[in-house]
Amino acid sequence: MPHHIQHLITSVVALAATLVTISLTPNALVKRKLRLSVFLFAAYLVLHVVLFVRPQVVPANFDHQLRSLEQLALAAAFVNLLVVGLINPLRSDRVPDAFPAILQDAIIIGIVVMVATFVFDDKLLTTSAVGAAIVGFALQDTLGNAFAGLAIQSEKPFRVGAWIKVAEFEGRVAEVTWRATKLRTKSGNFVILPNNIVAKEAITNYSEPLAPTRIEVEVGASYLSTPGEVKRAIREAVGNVPRVLTSPPPEALLHAFDASAITYRARFWIDKYELDEVVRDEVRTAIFYAFNRHGIEIPWPIEVGYEREWPEPDEVTKVRRREEVLSRVDLFARLSTEQRHEMARATTIRTYGNGEPVVRQGEAGDSMFVVASGHVDVVIEPERQIVAGIDAGGYFGEMSLLSGAPRTATVLAVGDTAVLELDADVFRRLAADDPQAVEQVAMAAVTRRIELDKARSTVKATTAPEPSATLLGRMRRFLRID
Repeated sequence: MPHHIQHLITSVVALAATLVTISLTPNALVKRKLRLSVFLFAAYLVLHVVLFVRPQVVPANFDHQLRSLEQLALAAAFVNLLVVGLINPLRSDRVPDAFPAILQDAIIIGIVVMVATFVFDDKLLTTSAVGAAIVGFALQDTLGNAFAGLAIQSEKPFRVGAWIKVAEFEGRVAEVTWRATKLRTKSGNFVILPNNIVAKEAITNYSEPLAPTRIEVEVGASYLSTPGEVKRAIREAVGNVPRVLTSPPPEALLHAFDASAITYRARFWIDKYELDEVVRDEVRTAIFYAFNRHGIEIPWPIEVGYEREWPEPDEVTKVRRREEVLSRVDLFARLSTEQRHEMARATTIRTYGNGEPVVRQGEAGDSMFVVASGHVDVVIEPERQIVAGIDAGGYFGEMSLLSGAPRTATVLAVGDTAVLELDADVFRRLAADDPQAVEQVAMAAVTRRIELDKARSTVKATTAPEPSATLLGRMRRFLRID
């Protein structure tokens, strides 16, 4: 069989195999790259038919060049088919980490150039060299980007999907092509950076070697608050933000003694860098509420003078407000006005932001809370099932107050919420004056406990509720009521 017939049959079989591969593989990169082989095989077939079936249509002085071009097209088609087929997984839609698309292109071009250099004759080699010099001079910037892109893919300072910063540009790597690196910013826009610029600039990779990223928030506190209590409040606040990782643990550091405040720095870790601004907002918000609860002042700048007086409510007004809150609670309906007044004097109102835990399930506790304003949700862990919602005038935590038992649920603030905290010492003093009043409060608490046990049983199986007589006895012993 003549050689040209063998070549024709081989190219037809290779073209058919390429088309079958394109139709069966789910790999989008393979489909895209094999289209080049289809084009080159088709070009070879056309040239082959023209040269061997209708040679009279080709001028004699072009015959040799067209035959060389025909052979080069066939060689390039086979090289592309073999490299793409051997390197890429044909059964899955992914790109091998060791051979990104730009590196595969470099391998194919390198092999084709070697074939053209060592297989074909001197005339083709000379023509190719002159053409390459002209093209290289005209496209030196483009080629610089191409080689820089190849270096980026080889050294892998970042991968597609990583969050990086190049010069003043920051975003997630969407694609690395021969010419440029494409970043998608947090605002959803594309920033396209030429590869030669990326290769020259310092690159900050927020996704490697580990996905968690440490970020910082600074806050000023008054010189009247000790560093110990400020750091505890900061750690409490950061711990209340669900997006902050617990490992590595957050840190609170004294950063500087500034003109109007002591500056502290909260350092914590997150696993999604694209949410850094959102988490910073959540941490700053949590710190504001934590400082408010602990009486820590964030000072005004000393450069600003305020002539207006800021009247603070006097203690009588504060106590009256707390009495009004207690008077709306059915648990204390049987108490006298004097007894509620004494309770109000011994309590404080604390403010929580949206989503902050007022109490956590399983923690020790010896106090109860009355919702002064806002709303809280009672949540069973670890299912995170909401079993009750409590509005202003409602209460929670009474079982820990009366018996010293651990918290049986987590209570989360919904929106800005103010609560009134009453501790066991308040009830002990009340018991010394009027044991019967505490007994009435305890009976109301037992009734509430039975209702909550019923609600909890809809979420998961629970132990049998403690008998009322035993529970009341435990309350009397905890409060030291004779």
